[in-house]
Amino acid sequence: MEPPGLVVHGEAAPFSTALRSLLNNPQYSDVCFVVGQERQEVFAHRCLLACRCNFFQRLLGPKLGPGMPGPVVLSTVPVEAFLAVLEFLYTNSVRLRRRSAPVSFLFPLMGPVHPVPHTHSGLQRHVHLGPTHFHFCSQLCLEFVVKVLDVELVCEALQVAVTFGLGPLQERCIAFIEAHSQEALRTRGFLELSAPALLPLLRSDKLCVDEAELVLAARSWARVGAAVLERPVAEVAAPVVRELRLALLAPAELSALEEQNQQEPLIPVEQIVEAWKCHALRRGDAARGAPCRRRRGTLPREHHCFLDLPFK
Repeated sequence: MEPPGLVVHGEAAPFSTALRSLLNNPQYSDVCFVVGQERQEVFAHRCLLACRCNFFQRLLGPKLGPGMPGPVVLSTVPVEAFLAVLEFLYTNSVRLRRRSAPVSFLFPLMGPVHPVPHTHSGLQRHVHLGPTHFHFCSQLCLEFVVKVLDVELVCEALQVAVTFGLGPLQERCIAFIEAHSQEALRTRGFLELSAPALLPLLRSDKLCVDEAELVLAARSWARVGAAVLERPVAEVAAPVVRELRLALLAPAELSALEEQNQQEPLIPVEQIVEAWKCHALRRGDAARGAPCRRRRGTLPREHHCFLDLPFK
């Protein structure tokens, strides 16, 4: 058997630079995308996209025939995000910047797949890209977001993680918020969280924030949601307020909360009653529906010595 030949590797940097020069370059391009609300033209090369991505292989396959096909319209994808994907396809690397590529721009490619077939040459095709087609890019974006995570970004990143089912990113975001709870709760991103994204936070024992502050943050969150959705505050808050640990509040705080709740309903009356039951019976397990576990940031109160569910 003839021995295998010697493989000679050229330098990677010049090769990558040469391919990067083709990025969004109309020279030799044979496909055009119309991207974003700005309808910006982005030029690409069918053979390169097809060999790098199965989705583009199906979208730009031989059935289109020779010549320049009609533009592919990606109206819901921000230009920055699409160019980042192309850069990765062309060079196997991508330069992401914190301000030019916010989290909400890095994952919008992962939406429902609804390619609209064209029937005549030259017609535009409107396409929405799907999650499985850009798994390689989503992993890259995940690494980028984790590296630049900060207080202002973390709630936005958490929302993206919940929306697209990115478990590792969700875990990192929750851990970050647990360590910087008070700062994160004051951000605009917190107020814009969806109920499914807020729930895992309110269920955490490791939040470094007192329950009184958490109740105030939940009320602010519900007010913003009520204004946006044009629904009552109590209705917006309903999916999450059960996770507030009212039994941790002192009697005076609970009375003040009850009075405020009468003016602006936020918490179901029966939930407040359950918290009072803990105080009356001096047992943390007396009200099964009222969590009594102390969080990492819970400030000590006199009645806490009667709570028999210690901090974990």
